[in-house]
Amino acid sequence: MRRKTFLVTGGSGFIGSHLCERLLQDDHDVICADNFFTGSKDNIRHLLDNPNFELVRHDITWPLYVETDAIFNLACPASPIHYQRDPVQTTKTCVLGAVNMLGLAKRLKIPILQASTSEVYGNPLEHPQTESYWGNVNPIGIRSCYDEGKRCAETLFFDYHRQLNTEIKVVRIFNTYGPRMRPDDGRVVSNFIVQALKGNDITIYGSGEQTRSFCYVADLIDGLVKMMATDATVTGPINLGNPSEFTMLQLAKLVIELTGSKSKLVFESLPKDDPVKRRPDITKAKKVLNWEPTIQLREGLTATIKYFDSYLKR
Repeated sequence: MRRKTFLVTGGSGFIGSHLCERLLQDDHDVICADNFFTGSKDNIRHLLDNPNFELVRHDITWPLYVETDAIFNLACPASPIHYQRDPVQTTKTCVLGAVNMLGLAKRLKIPILQASTSEVYGNPLEHPQTESYWGNVNPIGIRSCYDEGKRCAETLFFDYHRQLNTEIKVVRIFNTYGPRMRPDDGRVVSNFIVQALKGNDITIYGSGEQTRSFCYVADLIDGLVKMMATDATVTGPINLGNPSEFTMLQLAKLVIELTGSKSKLVFESLPKDDPVKRRPDITKAKKVLNWEPTIQLREGLTATIKYFDSYLKR
């Protein structure tokens, strides 16, 4: 691939910072746009002296005028604690942000990738979830700002493509974990690890039999880069995630084993609209992108625990 300039919105976030890093390693120029609502400058501090990296403080609910060869649209709070903190802003980021970034892509005649989410499937009645499944989403629940916001963003992407011939790429990201997750993001991997390292009780919601599939961040970034490299006929949506499925009890016990913690398990009621099952069907990703995860949960958790151990000792 020739040297390009990429705009990464949400570039100081957990996934965004890893993507910026990867694009720079691949010898590209990167414009990182972020308003730091949930992102952190600490995630990209090591990139600030790189002459090929540019940081722009910007909220994508407002138009952004830059020159770039392609756009990765990752900007949006992604954990329930953060997107429920300001649900109106979350919906605006999903919808107005999509309009503004699609407008930029249309003006420049460049491809744009939308980081959508497995949350578009809601509490799924189909398992595992294929891209053809329309989902089971509560449109007025406490998670709707994110779920329906992302669904509306997908609608906008495909309407810009059909009506205005904008080159789009839509990926649906399933649970992703790794270094640079926020310790207070309320996600199950970070929750369990931080609780275990502190020797606190590990909180399990519901019976602990609900399942998730965990993709290590390096694998996900590889999928994003491969999706952007496809030709204009590939629009998606394409699921990106790890099809290996684990119960919350299995995850908690593995975290306790890997940390050597004495933490006990405590059970609390399941949050409203929390999906019972979640596992991607990645047949399409394998066929179209020649992509599938290579890092297993034990290996990925070991690296993530090391990061959090260092973070908590700062």
